[in-house]
Amino acid sequence: MTTRLIPLIATLVALALPAAAETRIPQSQAEITLGFAPLVKQAAPAVVNIYAKRVFAPRASPFSGHPFFEEFFKGFADPRPRVQNSLGSGVILSPDGIVVSNYHVVAQASDIRVVLSDRREYSAQVMLADEESDLALLRLEDAEGLPHLALRDSDRVEVGELVLAIGNPFGVGQTVSSGIVSGLARSGAATGQARGYFLQTDAPINPGNSGGPLIDMNGALIGINTSILSRSGGSNGIGFAIPANLVAEFLVQARAGATRFERPWAGMVGQPIDADLAASLGLAVPEGIVVADLHPDSPFALAGFAVGDVITDVDGQPVNSPAEMIFRMSVAGIGQTARVTRMHGAERAEIEVAMIAAPDTPPAEERTLSEATVLPGLTVARANPAVIARLGLPLSASGVIITDPGPLAARAGLQAGDQILRVDDTEIALSVDVEAALTAPGRRIEIELVRGGQPVTLRFRL
Repeated sequence: MTTRLIPLIATLVALALPAAAETRIPQSQAEITLGFAPLVKQAAPAVVNIYAKRVFAPRASPFSGHPFFEEFFKGFADPRPRVQNSLGSGVILSPDGIVVSNYHVVAQASDIRVVLSDRREYSAQVMLADEESDLALLRLEDAEGLPHLALRDSDRVEVGELVLAIGNPFGVGQTVSSGIVSGLARSGAATGQARGYFLQTDAPINPGNSGGPLIDMNGALIGINTSILSRSGGSNGIGFAIPANLVAEFLVQARAGATRFERPWAGMVGQPIDADLAASLGLAVPEGIVVADLHPDSPFALAGFAVGDVITDVDGQPVNSPAEMIFRMSVAGIGQTARVTRMHGAERAEIEVAMIAAPDTPPAEERTLSEATVLPGLTVARANPAVIARLGLPLSASGVIITDPGPLAARAGLQAGDQILRVDDTEIALSVDVEAALTAPGRRIEIELVRGGQPVTLRFRL
């Protein structure tokens, strides 16, 4: 028997004899693989259960106002508001009670209760939430001295690392599952609301685990469990976690007083590079994204980038999809600069690019139509980078854009993002033109639009 096996055998014997074992932090990789109890005791107190209540207005009867059917179907409609309860998990990030969870756990909640592992309960308010990232930060009321988890640099996480997922699946109580990091830089693969860049794990994640932590063997937070890839709805060993570096940027913005998560504006359309495109660009291997379109005010255009350039890295990290590009820019944060590696033909260079918010120039002149018009509540604005970014419009969008149709215009068929070209015989160049054209119209109205690049004409009678 070799001397290297003696410590391992001694450890196995100690674990087989509970009376002789003592609770302590594992001292070696061999001990870690034999049990996670000390790690769970260290991390679990910072994991919380989140109970969110949503109240929805009662559904209006489709026969409301009908002279005959309203009375006939009177007893079939439920006049009571509907109450929906949801359950999820969260992680305490600071002693004063800042908690991170998923957006879909707390979205539109009228009442949020957070329950700690020791059964203490707190009311919570949303500090900062973002549907696209599927992240939300909560503030616990009158909390202090709470257990919390430290954030780890998620860019240093490697495939094969042991991890634990902690949460409250199916409402059965706090549970722990183990696995490894099975993939990095996953984008566009997860289900649910999050559309971005993920860590992949085979640690089982189930309904109720959403918002819970994915931790490493030092008890540091490397990701927030958000979704699974499954055809049956059960865990098949492919789960996704939002990297801790994005959580860190949320924390920075929330502490600075932000109420809406701000991403840097790229003003650029990027295309992933496959083998065929790599060959046409003269690349030895498919890597990076190619710039397919640039807005004139884009920080990349101002830094010297051009259509056809290839971006391979941001701040030393590879980017191979638009989602990865957005993630890297979001982590860098507005007001900072990012080091972007560009390939222009055979020339490779590292260029500093300013991370800026989408500029509101020229002024959007957003205007909501008054009750004096035939479509009160319709909100329109001049297209500019800020409006384009907010509505997800093409970079070439111009003219007057509908930012919110309001109830009446929506019923008439208008949608957010539509460009209004003409109302009856009036050409629309400014927001005020829409209000003037809809203040004293005839009995019939004709509106010419551009929607998704296609012309649309709406006609209706007053």
